[in-house]
Amino acid sequence: MSQLLTITAQDILEEVKHSGKIPEIIEGIFSRKVINQAANDAGIKVALEKLQEVADKFRRDNQLHSTSDTWKWLRKNGLSLDDFEEIVLHNLLSLQLAVHLFQDKIEPYFIEHKIDYTGVVMYEVIFQDEDLAMEQFLSISEKEISFYEVAHRYIQDPELRGKGGYRGILYRRDLKPEISAAVFAANPPQLLSPITTYKSVHLILVEEIVQPELNEQLTYQIGSDLFAKWLKESISRFEFELVLE
Repeated sequence: MSQLLTITAQDILEEVKHSGKIPEIIEGIFSRKVINQAANDAGIKVALEKLQEVADKFRRDNQLHSTSDTWKWLRKNGLSLDDFEEIVLHNLLSLQLAVHLFQDKIEPYFIEHKIDYTGVVMYEVIFQDEDLAMEQFLSISEKEISFYEVAHRYIQDPELRGKGGYRGILYRRDLKPEISAAVFAANPPQLLSPITTYKSVHLILVEEIVQPELNEQLTYQIGSDLFAKWLKESISRFEFELVLE
């Protein structure tokens, strides 16, 4: 039979103090205050007709596929339905503030930083031994073995091995500089000569270079990036005194 253990607000405060996560929590508090103040200064009001759309996105992002899932999540996090509505309202306010601040800046930013949003579809096998990586490179080049077979033989991670080393679409920021330089200079489809980095050797098959277009998904991503940068800079202007009594 399980025992009932009571957890108080003081217990939670003590755990927060001892967890080493106070800087993260402080940043979250600052974020909320900065967003609320900026939205108020700009005269932004929450567009209630979009509330359901934002609530649905929040549920999808948190894998809350049913009402039962939502209630379980609320109980697990010690939240009420009013708390949930407050979270959704804040997310919507943040979205509207981001649109207000950066809607007209996204396209110019995209044009200026287009190279950063060029993607690559690639497959990768990572070795610790440079001679072994070169041996596999030559074997693939001479069609003695396929890249998939090399991936299946040498990749340790089961999921990545099952995908033959497929990394999906990656961007320059996702790759180490020495790898990025070689990958984006490739003429796909191309198997690159092994690339040695500080700790490993990378055998990469470049399948496709994906030229960016300012679609809805990329518009949202750029807007999110700009908003996150603005928020971080705004928070950095503040100092705080922590009083836990």
